[in-house]
Amino acid sequence: MVVGGGAFAHDGNGGPLEDYWLRLARETRGHDRPRVCFIGTATGDDRVEIDHFHKVFGGFAETTHLALFERTVTDVAAFLLAQDAIFVGGGNTASLLGVWRAHGVDDALRAAHHAGVLLAGRSAGGICWFESGTTDSFGPRLAPLTGALGLIPGSHCPHYDGEPERRPTYHELIETGALPPGFAVDDHAAAIFDGALLVDIVSAHAGPAAYRVERTPDGVVETVLPARIVA
Repeated sequence: MVVGGGAFAHDGNGGPLEDYWLRLARETRGHDRPRVCFIGTATGDDRVEIDHFHKVFGGFAETTHLALFERTVTDVAAFLLAQDAIFVGGGNTASLLGVWRAHGVDDALRAAHHAGVLLAGRSAGGICWFESGTTDSFGPRLAPLTGALGLIPGSHCPHYDGEPERRPTYHELIETGALPPGFAVDDHAAAIFDGALLVDIVSAHAGPAAYRVERTPDGVVETVLPARIVA
């Protein structure tokens, strides 16, 4: 579940996309109270964000988190394989990938993916599942990021309607070949993949959507993928 941004509501009660993620976890894994894990590497394991995750989901699921800056888990692969669903928070994508590789989290997540664990995330936590994407990891200007996990082919652009430079920059990077074709997602929308196959687009309210963006002989073409509202 690739969330463009804005999910993981900060009112302490969650929201439609959070509820939908939990429903997916229950349906795909067969547990009424699924085991869900938060990975906040992209913000340096920010304690406020971790505590907020437990507050939002603790009443409906068995929550845990994977901290790497003050690591308490010895066997990362076994820990992640024991989860029903994993949610990766936003932040610095390049730093996230570097820390993951140092701790073997990249390989552990690939193993979890192949074992059927539901993987999700917003912003950096959405880019990481693709081969590449647009990022502000290297400074205030958006730039291409390559070398992500590659579980979904192509590139990803989050915050497509939420930040004014996202759409033109993504088009430019695909036009020049700096990024391969891929998917963009608005804030408050999510693209659902089954492996590498896009199977659904959902949103928290009317308006947000996802987009297939690709280069053609006539230039970059953006195809709107309408979302269905989940409640």
